[in-house]
Amino acid sequence: MYTLYFAPGTCALASHIALADSGLPYEVKRLNFAEGEQRSEAYLKINPKGRVPALVTDKGALSETVAILAFIAQAAPLAKLAPLDDPFLFAKMQAFNAYLSSTVHVAHAHGRRGTRWADEPSSHADMLRKVPQTMGECFRLIEDDFLAGSYVLGEQYSVADPYLFTIAGWLEGDKVDIAAFPRVQAHYERMKARPAVQKALAEEKAA
Repeated sequence: MYTLYFAPGTCALASHIALADSGLPYEVKRLNFAEGEQRSEAYLKINPKGRVPALVTDKGALSETVAILAFIAQAAPLAKLAPLDDPFLFAKMQAFNAYLSSTVHVAHAHGRRGTRWADEPSSHADMLRKVPQTMGECFRLIEDDFLAGSYVLGEQYSVADPYLFTIAGWLEGDKVDIAAFPRVQAHYERMKARPAVQKALAEEKAA
């Protein structure tokens, strides 16, 4: 049994969807960020970073979405959630996921977690104003250069797809119109129809 720690509206949704796709046995535990549960002594023993997601396995806990998604894909090879037999294509998937993690997520976080980078309220306001531009630029690159077909890798579904779906879901809150990116929007709608996505969203609502 795997245990995924999550908070609503976070990138943990990508790992949750991957677990729902995988067929692996799992449970989810919700952290109350408003009450600072992510900084509790109990949770910091699981993930000293005090963030989500964290996935507890029989060998220990994993953090970072890119690592967790790759682990799920490799732990459930029959689910075919990654091109495990093609090192180059697997690396392309990892490169895309790393871009979402290191660049797109950070651009989004500048609007909501400005205190990570600056102390002055004027600096926070400046970062917030920049978010629509930076997120728009990121998704323009995804739209024009990175989205290979119906799914991130073309016609082959992979754990990159729930990650893109999750972050694309933040665009409206970042004042970016997803309709400006028709291929991304089509991907988002296609993902919403998948049973694993519906299952994960229902489980997060019920947790």
